[in-house]
Amino acid sequence: MSSILFTPLDVGPVRMPNRIAVSPMCQYSAVDGRANDWHLMNLMQLGISGAGLIMLEATAIEPQARITHGCLGLYDDASEKALGHVIESARRVAPEGTRWGIQLGHAGRKASAQRPWEGRGALGPDERPWITEAPSAIPFVAGWHTPREMTVDGITRVKAAFVASASRAARLGFDVVEIHAAHGYLLHQFLSPLANRRQDDYGGTLENRMRLTLEIADAVKAALPPEVALGSRITGTDWLPDGITVDEAATLAKALEQRGVAYVCVTSGGVAPARIPVAAGYQTHLAAEVKAATGVITRTVGMIVAPRQAEAVLAEGQADFVALGRAFIDDPRWVWHAAEQLDALDGIQYPPQYERGGARNWRGSALLRPREGAGRI
Repeated sequence: MSSILFTPLDVGPVRMPNRIAVSPMCQYSAVDGRANDWHLMNLMQLGISGAGLIMLEATAIEPQARITHGCLGLYDDASEKALGHVIESARRVAPEGTRWGIQLGHAGRKASAQRPWEGRGALGPDERPWITEAPSAIPFVAGWHTPREMTVDGITRVKAAFVASASRAARLGFDVVEIHAAHGYLLHQFLSPLANRRQDDYGGTLENRMRLTLEIADAVKAALPPEVALGSRITGTDWLPDGITVDEAATLAKALEQRGVAYVCVTSGGVAPARIPVAAGYQTHLAAEVKAATGVITRTVGMIVAPRQAEAVLAEGQADFVALGRAFIDDPRWVWHAAEQLDALDGIQYPPQYERGGARNWRGSALLRPREGAGRI
């Protein structure tokens, strides 16, 4: 088997059986932060996919940290119990060695929003909005809520909430905890000068703007057992003048690594409206630059859809592993089909109930040629 995509990867203390991750994808389907039957169906389906790492959607560390009323949370006993039922069921059907991760975050000024299919805007007065907070009292865009500038006490509360949620995740048996510091949410807002105009120790210089993310990484790392890997999703560029640059992303990645963060996932945009050149693999160069500058284990994401495309990203050294989102929605059997195309069928496990549908059993065989009087296969 010569495919890099299907070789193992050690991410801190966690060994992934292959270099394919399911990207965290918000489902906007929780009730008061609690997972339900939709999450059960979705995660069991992803569980049998054969991906080496399955990341759960952005999960709020406190109720006001949710993006929408439907966002998943892990901030009280009820949300922990509900998610525990779902992840235990999904884990039972997944191939041996499948790793499970959860992305923890706070939406900041992008909170109190409508679900995508409800309009995507800020919640109106009759939609149960809540007070949002951010590093500075600057709305995301015109027409959105103006957030309350966070006090030092508020910052302390958020750090404690990240630790509490990470501890709950470890108790549920997650292999990976990922700190969300991208896509325009709270930690990204602190990192980007486009959203952070503070004059205290959390604003101004890059060192100050990184402070909250690094303090949270320190606190979460200290709270996690040694067998759980800590990662972070970071921003490679804001795609806007005066925003985050890839050099700043590399500086952050190195600082995170020094605090025990095992990998970074490099994405982009989201802190303010920008013209983003979306195309196949449009963010891989950002991961490549961060990896080259730091040597940190790096995951790339963004319009990676074809197996040979993913293989090339790894073969060219642009990243150590890849994350796919839309591709798994379109084809939950993406891993199986990738193994077939890359001649790596020995690198995957089919659920025994589905074994007869696996390509190694029927590809090129007489089963594809109808025979007179043949019965059911």
